[in-house]
Amino acid sequence: MNCTGHGEALLPTAVADLVRDSLADNSRRAYASDLARFAAWGGTIPATDMVIAAYLTAHADTHAAATLARWLASLAKAHRASGHQDPTCSELVRSVLRGIRRRYGSAPDQAKPLLREDLMLALDAIGSGMKAARDRALLLIGFAGGFRRSELVALDFADIEHVRQGVVLTIRRSKTDQTANGRKIGVPYARGRHCPVASLDDWLALADITAGPVFHPVDRHGRIAPSRLSGEAVSLVVKERLAAIGIDPAHYSGHSLRAGFATSAVQAGASSWKVRQMTGHASDAMLARYVRDGELFIDNAAGATL
Repeated sequence: MNCTGHGEALLPTAVADLVRDSLADNSRRAYASDLARFAAWGGTIPATDMVIAAYLTAHADTHAAATLARWLASLAKAHRASGHQDPTCSELVRSVLRGIRRRYGSAPDQAKPLLREDLMLALDAIGSGMKAARDRALLLIGFAGGFRRSELVALDFADIEHVRQGVVLTIRRSKTDQTANGRKIGVPYARGRHCPVASLDDWLALADITAGPVFHPVDRHGRIAPSRLSGEAVSLVVKERLAAIGIDPAHYSGHSLRAGFATSAVQAGASSWKVRQMTGHASDAMLARYVRDGELFIDNAAGATL
């Protein structure tokens, strides 16, 4: 069977539909893209471990080990979903992937965290107008809530509850909550010069938003589109606002807000479990890289020596 069938052609339609629904939209798109790439290379399902090993080897010097591991996960799912033995579990395939990691390295290309100090500078430089109000609220809420960009743009007006301490934002679904149990995030009033709650209220009032998506596209004339802002647009806002204050935006993205919150919170002395309560990380292990980065200069041995 050709891989373009995604392993689902052998399944009853109702079963195939549920297999697709088991994946988040972003995961489903990545899954389809990975299998289409394998098919374009000449791969089919089922495939032998020799074919999978050759596929990895052919892309070892052009793609990161993390990307190749994701391709393996997609191929494994396709085989299992269509009732075939999973060739990615073989020692041959695992050895090839380990060899690639040893030869080319395996450090992931992570977005740089947008730390509080740089965020404040970016906010200071934002002017007035519709887009400025939108961007200010987007950056502050994204940072203060430790949101994934998909969670941030998914917010609806109905998800906002004002309380005495600030606002409670309901996340209906997230990367680690695909069954939509939901979770609530408390964003407090800020003591500093930029308040996420006040900025959110200003944007909602200026844009006259009383229902539907909280964040919308805004053109250069200040016209608001009825559609929901995309996750990619969050990255563009971050890059644009950092470039405006002279910071090279190349290694920043929408994820920089979330990474910056976690790192800044650790630097401020917040415990890992309180940070996880905000960010929704499944474990301390998932949060560990932010904790390590945030603690690099806390009780630094060189600082005590020099």
